[in-house]
Amino acid sequence: MKGPLKAATVVVAAVTLIAGAAVVNLRGAAIPGRRVMGLPRTPASVLLGTAGRGGSLEGSIGALQDRLRLVPQDWQGYASLGLAYVAQARVTADPSWYPKAEGVLARSRRLHREGNVDAVLGLGALALARHEFEDALARGRAAQAMSPRNADAFGVIGDALLELGRYEEAFAAFQTMVDTRPDLTSYARVSYARELLGDVQGAVDAMRTAFESAGTVTDAAWAAHQLGELELGRGDVEAGTAWFERGLDLAPGDVANLAGLARSAWARGDTRLAIERFENVVARRPSVEYVATLGDLYAISGRPGLAEAQYAVVEAARALARSNGVNVDLEVALFDADHGDPESALAAARAEWQRRASIHVADAYAWALYANDRFEDAERFSSRALALGTRNAAFLFHAAMIERALGHDAAALRQLNQALRLNPRFSVLHAATAERVRSELEART
Repeated sequence: MKGPLKAATVVVAAVTLIAGAAVVNLRGAAIPGRRVMGLPRTPASVLLGTAGRGGSLEGSIGALQDRLRLVPQDWQGYASLGLAYVAQARVTADPSWYPKAEGVLARSRRLHREGNVDAVLGLGALALARHEFEDALARGRAAQAMSPRNADAFGVIGDALLELGRYEEAFAAFQTMVDTRPDLTSYARVSYARELLGDVQGAVDAMRTAFESAGTVTDAAWAAHQLGELELGRGDVEAGTAWFERGLDLAPGDVANLAGLARSAWARGDTRLAIERFENVVARRPSVEYVATLGDLYAISGRPGLAEAQYAVVEAARALARSNGVNVDLEVALFDADHGDPESALAAARAEWQRRASIHVADAYAWALYANDRFEDAERFSSRALALGTRNAAFLFHAAMIERALGHDAAALRQLNQALRLNPRFSVLHAATAERVRSELEART
């Protein structure tokens, strides 16, 4: 998203990156069985402002605020400021920016309602960030009705549909987006779609094109991080590390790429270095993802007090997110299932499944059911999580543990082998368990 932001240097893409298919034909690349153009890997998230990291985003916010003090009727300025606030919330891991974004976007619409696509798209981006996907879909469609060939409207529509589990419709929206405006934001969605469909190499190819399409060094650094995560996800630690280092060369101090190097250290088996690097990352950006990972590293290193301190921060962050209108049930379901609160995990997963039937929610629901010893129900949802053919080691591990609990040893062993071939260091908490259970199953079969 470029034009609407004017003074703000934020690129608002609203890209959900969880990310399939044949060769990338960059204007209209295909996904098997579908025509799809051509998001951290962040499940259930949006890319809001790849170019708006660090000081440049803060500077844009300050400049917009100064302008609006001088020109209080500038409705476009308020729309741009709202988008910048949404980006700032994600950059700082501080959801208190979301109500501020909502306020200035609403003011933009009060000042100029007819044809104010910028504000409607901003409200769509805000809804995506808060995980209010039905609302985001409505906002995206409203923006598209105002501006029928607006690529960003199709991005918001596609992102919302994807998170709702309406994949065919999402892919069609992304196809329209890339046909309308082939650039970093649309190619990133290609990458995400291909990853979802199990074509990791296709996802890498599309993200490389996104990288080559980047208009700023911070956009390029963002794409480099996504490439690093894709490579780590398929077990290529060397390639992943190289991309994270390239991202840091482009944007020194970039937190996402610093976190990528921390994950690379863990993947190489260097837990001490991984902890050291994650401590640095958390000091810079205390997002729930980073804090929880640091807690897990402390836990497996025999430092339970430090682990519990990090988990307490996770709890506080969840409360803060909820108080600022963010739905965190998916994250709660997975975290609580992994950290000894199965009842809370199941309640959160059930609530989220009632809202949306995506594969990520199906996986979380399966894992929460497993944690509550409801193995047959868990198997049903685990099958739904794998229905697209997504090559996700955590999904496969969850499925394997459920099959093992049901006494289906051959199926469990097959899925564990797939998970560990894909990425033997897929989880701080569960990688060792996967290896141990595989050895036990091999000894029995």
